[in-house]
Amino acid sequence: MPAKKRNGGSSEAELELDHELPPAEGGDDPAPQSAVTAAAEEPQSEMERIRAERAAYLDRAARIQAEFENYRKRSQKQQQEFREYALGDAMKTLLPILDSLDRALNTKAASLEDFHAGIELIDKQFHDALAKLGVQPVAAEGEPFDPNLHQAIQMVDTDEVEDNHVIDELQRGYKLKDRLLRPAMVRVARRPKP
Repeated sequence: MPAKKRNGGSSEAELELDHELPPAEGGDDPAPQSAVTAAAEEPQSEMERIRAERAAYLDRAARIQAEFENYRKRSQKQQQEFREYALGDAMKTLLPILDSLDRALNTKAASLEDFHAGIELIDKQFHDALAKLGVQPVAAEGEPFDPNLHQAIQMVDTDEVEDNHVIDELQRGYKLKDRLLRPAMVRVARRPKP
């Protein structure tokens, strides 16, 4: 083959010699042993790398799952403690009322008027404590009947009160902020039939 000049001044013959594989040792095997071994080791090393990566991901997933389980248990415990001790704050607000009732019962030589005045003070103290906790009475007497706030015990035929309005309250209803705790038990007016 004649030598031809290429870019950079090298010939094709020199180029072909540079890229030839070395001769096989001791046989007609055209592929060298080191090339076969390297080719076999490459998939093995790739497989080992993938296995190690898989093991790392599984370990990480197990750790994240354990962390989440610990978080869930910790959150449940905090919620339970909150429920148990939230009631404690309400009880602290009500204890002075209990003290007042105990003092009223232990008073010996009080007149009926003084005893009545003491009970009225305790009643006011109790309503103030409930208001502090966010409990408010439901307006009923003279109001239009609202089945969401009132429980009708009796319908009364009368012309003295507007139709479908509350005549009087038999038991007071209460709301905690915007939630109804207990509806007011009421008697409701209706127009008499002619």
